[in-house]
Amino acid sequence: MEIVLAFVIGGLYAAGIYMMLRRSLVKLLIGLALLSHAANLLIFTAARLTRAGFPIIGMDQQALELPYADPLPQALILTAIVISFGVTAFALALSYRTYKSIHTDDLDKMKTTDEADDSKETSA
Repeated sequence: MEIVLAFVIGGLYAAGIYMMLRRSLVKLLIGLALLSHAANLLIFTAARLTRAGFPIIGMDQQALELPYADPLPQALILTAIVISFGVTAFALALSYRTYKSIHTDDLDKMKTTDEADDSKETSA
């Protein structure tokens, strides 16, 4: 199962980087989301996939019984999901505002409008 997840993670990273190298702002955001999903799966896979018990010490026990699930990767993934949701929401709002003001989502055209604004400021 870990081999399959390794290929899935590699595919998600490759697709995310490919999408981020495109000229469209929407494709850049999709690539950002794919990279965050790949990072979550990487943390999940690095913690080893086991069907284990809850990491709770019973009333009559002194220590955890093996096998038990490690709660740290679960907490890291939950934190990463929240952070990636915030970054994606901010990037979506920023790209929407940029599209409304420039009327394009092509990154090359955004660069040319920035250069045109700089030349107007220097000539004034």
